[in-house]
Amino acid sequence: MEERPESELISIPATPEILTPSGQRSPRPQYKEAKSSTAWTPTSFISPRFLSPIGTPMKRVLVNMKGYLEEVGHLTKLNPQDAWLPITESRNGNAHYAAFHNLNAGVGFQALLLPVAFAFLGWSWGILSLTIAYIWQMYTLWILVQLHEAVPGKRYNRYVELAQAAFGERLGLWLAVFPTVYLSAGTATALILIGGETMKLFFQIVCGPTCTSNPLTTVEWYLVFTTLCIVLSQLPNLNSIAGLSLIGAITAITYSTMVWVLSVSQQRPPTISYEPLSLPSSTASLFSVLNALGIVAFAFRGHNLVLEIQSTMPSTFKHPAHVPMWKGAKVAYFFIAMCLFPVAIGGFWAYGNLMPSGGILNALYGFHSHDISRGLLAMTFLLVVFSCLSSFQIYSMPVFDSFEASYTSRTNRPCSIWVRSGFRVFYGFVNFFIGVALPFLSSLAGLLGGITLPVTFAYPCFMWILIKKPTKYSFNWYFNWILGWLGIAFSLAFTIGGIWSMVNSGLKLKFFKPS
Repeated sequence: MEERPESELISIPATPEILTPSGQRSPRPQYKEAKSSTAWTPTSFISPRFLSPIGTPMKRVLVNMKGYLEEVGHLTKLNPQDAWLPITESRNGNAHYAAFHNLNAGVGFQALLLPVAFAFLGWSWGILSLTIAYIWQMYTLWILVQLHEAVPGKRYNRYVELAQAAFGERLGLWLAVFPTVYLSAGTATALILIGGETMKLFFQIVCGPTCTSNPLTTVEWYLVFTTLCIVLSQLPNLNSIAGLSLIGAITAITYSTMVWVLSVSQQRPPTISYEPLSLPSSTASLFSVLNALGIVAFAFRGHNLVLEIQSTMPSTFKHPAHVPMWKGAKVAYFFIAMCLFPVAIGGFWAYGNLMPSGGILNALYGFHSHDISRGLLAMTFLLVVFSCLSSFQIYSMPVFDSFEASYTSRTNRPCSIWVRSGFRVFYGFVNFFIGVALPFLSSLAGLLGGITLPVTFAYPCFMWILIKKPTKYSFNWYFNWILGWLGIAFSLAFTIGGIWSMVNSGLKLKFFKPS
């Protein structure tokens, strides 16, 4: 048998190829990497020096077996159905994709509503609540990243799967399905509201005061925005929208910066005040504060997508997915902080308790539409539209995944392009009709923050205790139990505040509509 030179042996993969459902090969450490590694493994005795007296064919077999033994115990049991679903059909993600997706999910229209919360909370409580919420959600984000592969040989590709592993099949399903689906659908509805309103303002700015064309109504602008969302939603899976997420991240960072810079650079209204808004009764004031805290909680949505984003990455024993995921998430949340805090603080400084319920964008247009150049205002609003279109895609992907999972489990075959398109058209118009029926953006944000708060702030703490099982009565044990139950208590309180605020807004709209 002809012997091959040593250089050819180096290029031989250290392990047999393992295909993911999408057909993507998971990256494997090459023989060169194994040669330079100093870490001890159970197969460290199979070294080039040890193998040198042995013939070339035997050496090749032992080298391949070495790589296999290094990864055995970490091979993921793959569900064949995952190859047909939008979340898991592609596993070629990386740290860059993770940063793009987390930024797109974490920065968006919710930042524009933070000054509304500050109008009810004031300086001290506003900054304190925003800071605590940011630190708290960073901790629970780290928990979710670590729990993605907490059990060897198993990847929890979706938030619901991790909840079922922690709380049990039935209880986990009930606890996780409603808030995660509600968060995805509620965010999509809110995006239609803010996107349609912003498109209307953009048209008014571009058309100018002397425009003679008949403008569309607000509902018609909602329909235009929904149609654009449906067209973009035809991209098949989570990795395929990485480019959209990058566009959404860049536009969100840009318009967030432009909005607060333009606001603080203009002269403040003469009747501005920084005292928290006072309402006729103490009960009304309490519910308004709870709704404001719900808006702060809603600003840090996105944890329902962490496991889904991480599941798009290949994972091996030497290169686990949590490393690039956490690297990308840290970068993303650094920029998220650079957007949320300046918008909240700068917006409240510029408008105080005169902040309208629609957020800082409405305040900028209402107070300074004649002071700022039309081109600059139009660019800001156009960036908001692009960001909302991109965010709609990533928040809708878990719902698309659920629709297709139900279909494929019943038919035992992948969705055709027509079935997939039908699901996405149906979902888009359902959110459109909800948005038309409930056009109370700030109240909707508070209610969303209250109902979905456990997904971000409570459930991860309970999951850590139930899966990792820290020592009973240890600091780690007490810390996670306290955080978890605090999250549940805040969720109940903020939900009540959001419901009260939405009902109050609805009554005002119905009975006190100006003529």
